[in-house]
Amino acid sequence: MSHTYIIIDDNQDDVTKTQAIAERFRNLSFVASANSYDEGVNLILEHQPHLVFLEIDPSDKKSNLALSLINELYRYLSVVPKIIIITAKKDLAYEALKYEVVDYLLKPLDINDFRKAILKFDRAIKSDLPHMEVKNPAATFEVLDETITEELETAEHDVEVKTIPATVENQVVLQKQQSLIICVKSYGDYRYIDSNDILYFEADNNSTDIHLNNGEMITAFKTLKHFETVLPQIQFLRIHNSYIINVDQVSRIHTGNTVCYIKNSTTKLPFSKSYKDNVDLIITRIAGGNYLEI
Repeated sequence: MSHTYIIIDDNQDDVTKTQAIAERFRNLSFVASANSYDEGVNLILEHQPHLVFLEIDPSDKKSNLALSLINELYRYLSVVPKIIIITAKKDLAYEALKYEVVDYLLKPLDINDFRKAILKFDRAIKSDLPHMEVKNPAATFEVLDETITEELETAEHDVEVKTIPATVENQVVLQKQQSLIICVKSYGDYRYIDSNDILYFEADNNSTDIHLNNGEMITAFKTLKHFETVLPQIQFLRIHNSYIINVDQVSRIHTGNTVCYIKNSTTKLPFSKSYKDNVDLIITRIAGGNYLEI
């Protein structure tokens, strides 16, 4: 059983670090991340994940991140996600325990502490669902070997991202696994694109070119930054100021030449040092599949 999770942290670098560690656990599935209280609450209500990694002592006080976010969830949800606190401040641990959080981890994260926290989460989930059969509890969270619905309307050209509605099963909301459909709208013309057919997004001033695996290119009048915000990071990651790549379409990564190669083509895209963490995430994800390194 795959457990979905959201990361809420005002520091985007810390979001990436938390996600990189979580990627090493086969049964954790990343959904989204947020950098503020309001954005975090909205994402949780939209996706209703099983687990939330929450920062409660933000360096950016304008983000308003705090334990009070947990109380807010109880106003709307009958089943509130499990919470794991991730912060650099030790003296909030006692207060956090009052909110019945699963665990309290200190930054910088330690993989052993993280593993223990995930095992606690696993146990908490099972205690909520005592009737669910678990054939191999020890393997529920296996660590890898070292290794919307939102309408975006403009007067000229729109992009509409459709997310998958959740279904309730055993009182836990599970995300339905199917490809994302992106709708590019222009003057009553609705162009539907399967996300699996997208190779990469390329910035072109205030518009973005969407390159497909059939050789076609579609232009959307949205910035690349906009796409970075709305696209699911589980499938698309930004590797350069000019490029967002489909992780599933990467055939080769050359760290020396700082380029990523696209499957079944001669296309290679540069990646920049500022997005090196995202490239490391791609390497980790590929290694997490049916993988043999020689």
